[in-house]
Amino acid sequence: MRNHIVLYEPLMPANTGNIARTCAATNTALHLIEPLGFSTDDKMLKRAGLDYWHHVDITYHASLDAFLETIQESPLYLISKFAPQIYSEANLAADHITDQYFIFGKETTGLPIEFMETYKDRCLRIPMNDEHVRSLNLSNTANIIIFEALRQQNFQGLEKVHHYDDTEKANQLNW
Repeated sequence: MRNHIVLYEPLMPANTGNIARTCAATNTALHLIEPLGFSTDDKMLKRAGLDYWHHVDITYHASLDAFLETIQESPLYLISKFAPQIYSEANLAADHITDQYFIFGKETTGLPIEFMETYKDRCLRIPMNDEHVRSLNLSNTANIIIFEALRQQNFQGLEKVHHYDDTEKANQLNW
């Protein structure tokens, strides 16, 4: 099983770069649905992703329909502030036999309404006080969702305890 972060028409290179870095750190695949609001050669994109780009399994899709064709029957979760279900109440470990996809909308307009209506039983939200804040940052939101999925999956395939190669450094930390 593998987790996938999907960005629908992302506009801001720094968000995509930060999400790519999270993908590299968590063995999560990244999907970008075009059109993108930036060039993948963008300096901000590269800076945010630092030197982790070669560790990111990234796939580009020409449209939302093209993306949907590639995932077929795989579990798909739509992340939206308008969703009725809270992300932490969803069982994100149940689909452990197959890949699962978490799709995030464009920074300015989110996901298309018709698309959300089609998958309303798979829409998840992060609780927040929207009286003061219109939305959370896209890269922060992606981190919250992917780490909840990984927590429910017992952080499968990730380092749970860091083992120092440098014994002296470990001794200084008294660990």
